[in-house]
This record gives sequence, C-alpha cells and structure tokens, in this order.
Amino acid sequence: MTVTPANGPAVPLKSSLPPLLLLLSATTGLVDAASVLGLGKVFTANMTGNVVFLGFATAGAPGFKVIPAVMALLAFMLGAWGGGRLARAHIELPLRRWLLRAAAIETALLWIAAAISTKIDIAAQAPEIAVLSVIVLTGFAMGLRNATVRALKVPDLTTTVLTLTITGIAADMTGRATSPNFLRRFGAVLSIFLGAAVGALLLLHLGLAVPLALAGTMVLAATLFFTRNPEADLPRRA
Repeated sequence: MTVTPANGPAVPLKSSLPPLLLLLSATTGLVDAASVLGLGKVFTANMTGNVVFLGFATAGAPGFKVIPAVMALLAFMLGAWGGGRLARAHIELPLRRWLLRAAAIETALLWIAAAISTKIDIAAQAPEIAVLSVIVLTGFAMGLRNATVRALKVPDLTTTVLTLTITGIAADMTGRATSPNFLRRFGAVLSIFLGAAVGALLLLHLGLAVPLALAGTMVLAATLFFTRNPEADLPRRA
C-alpha cells in the first residue's frame, strides 16, 4: 500500500501498517473467544461464522439462539456503516486523526462491554440484557474496525477473516518460489490463533471481562504506536 502526500511522491507503508493490523488481528481472537465462549455461541467479530450459527439456530439446533446472532449481525452492520462514514469524513486529512478516532471509539466500546460483562453469569447466560448489551457493543466495535481496515486496503490483512488468506497460502505453494506475501498471511493466521487461545485462557481462569478489556487496550496501544510514525501525517486517500 502507498499513501500519496499532497505535494510529493507516493510513500510505501510497508513497515508501519502491517504490524498494526497484525496486532488488531490478535484482538479479533480475543473478542471471538469472549463471544463464543462467554456469550452463548455467537460471533461478534467473524460474521461468516455468525451467519452459520444463525442458520443452526434457525434450524433448531440445541445451544444456538436466533436473537443473539441477529443482534450481532445488526450491530456489526451499524458499526460498519459508522466506520464507513468516519473514513469518508477523513479523506485528505492525516491518517493519524482518522485512525486515532476509530481506535478511541472501538476501545471505549470494548471497555464498556468489559465493565458490563462483570455482571454476567456465563453458565446461566444471565442477566439477558447484559449478555445482549455486550453482544451489541462488541459487534458494533468490530463492524467499525472492519470498515476502517477495508478503507486502508492492505492486502491479506483484513484482521477478522482468514478464508482467503489461508487459500492464498496454499494456492501459492504451487509455484517454484515462495510467495512474497507468505509471511504476512501466516502472521495473520497466527495472530488470530494466538488471540483466540489467550482469550480462551483468560476467560476460563479470570472471567469474561479480561479478554475484552485486553482487546480494547491493545487496539488503543497499537494505534498510538503507529501514529508515532511520520507516515501517520500523510493524508488519507479515497
């Protein structure tokens, strides 16, 4: 990816955006660990899995519910809509301003969700209003994230979806030379895997709030670190 300054040549973002997006990928694992294991089998970051779960619930499969899945989908879409508006509002403005605002909103939503989740009995999935509130808050946060990352247009680093990434790893092995994108793709898969594993451990031993709070902290810290790079002063292009 390159960003073009108003009065200068295009500048590559090879050294700054990919590490940020890999860290954000790890937070996806944290959030999905919290949602699937703590909120009653619902994805709030991975909408492909959530649509599948909704299909199971619609068919009456035990352990799956329609309302949480629908709430997650609607919240995700609303968050993506908001993220799209935020991205368009920052065209020709510094990347720093746009990404910090997006990160601040996402972090706030995840921290609020973490605070509410301290009241949830995971085994009983009660109180229901708290469970649904956390689903909506995290779904909105992940929708906003996806819209933001989509606007960045960094190949192989969507931070939430791995199907095409894994396909690329396998499909490119048919050539004689290793794909230059192999490490990036492998890093994306590893980041989400590690986030999910750490999220599961934290939830099982410390409770639902911890992986959500950690995810919010990582989002804000990673974005702040990126904005220290001079490339963050460059304008966002449509």
